[in-house]
Amino acid sequence: MARLPRLTLAGQPHHVIQRGNNRQPVFLDRADREMFLGLLGENATRFGIALHAYVLMDNHFHLLATPSTADGLPQWMQAVGRRYVRYFNDRHGRSGTLWEGRYKSTLIQTDRYLFACMAYIDLNPVRAGLVAEAREHPWSSHAHYAGLVHDKLLTPHPLYWTLGNTPFAREAAYAEMVRAGVPAAAQALLTEATLHGWAAGDPEFVDSLQKTTGRRTVKARAGRPPLPRKA
Repeated sequence: MARLPRLTLAGQPHHVIQRGNNRQPVFLDRADREMFLGLLGENATRFGIALHAYVLMDNHFHLLATPSTADGLPQWMQAVGRRYVRYFNDRHGRSGTLWEGRYKSTLIQTDRYLFACMAYIDLNPVRAGLVAEAREHPWSSHAHYAGLVHDKLLTPHPLYWTLGNTPFAREAAYAEMVRAGVPAAAQALLTEATLHGWAAGDPEFVDSLQKTTGRRTVKARAGRPPLPRKA
């Protein structure tokens, strides 16, 4: 089956996953993680990207970001990826590829799945058994939204401001949302949509995207297309 072109639109949030080749580690220590975050921030400014959320694991990372142009997201990922591979190989005395092919991404329906995606990202270390609570993982955006630190890399999505009228109210509401977890159906949809390049949204949203872009936005039905009916 032919590989779908990436679905990337300006002004829409996108969930991105990139894994290490053969699930090998892509971050070995604090210096690696700090370098990668620095590259994210530097190139976000360069390519007009608003980074809303992230988590760095040992062998992969997740991002939630909104590009200001249709080309901004792939340009950002290419610039960060190439520069980081050169750094990683030089520092650790290795050569060759670091990433498992190209990054995976999906376009998120803001009002339906933005907060679910942020919580999904925050809870990745919890699901992996690394920590008991999202706040315990030092390499994610959770601490920023929970009011524990200020992370200059982040640009909160406008929807975040609807969580409360004060910073404390927003932080408390967000922290409680993460503690409540992501419903299994939403978690499955976000995972499958991102890994396969579909859109994450309700049927109306997905249908409108397909009509607008002319690109398939959901899983194709199995089997051959039906034959035309005879008159």
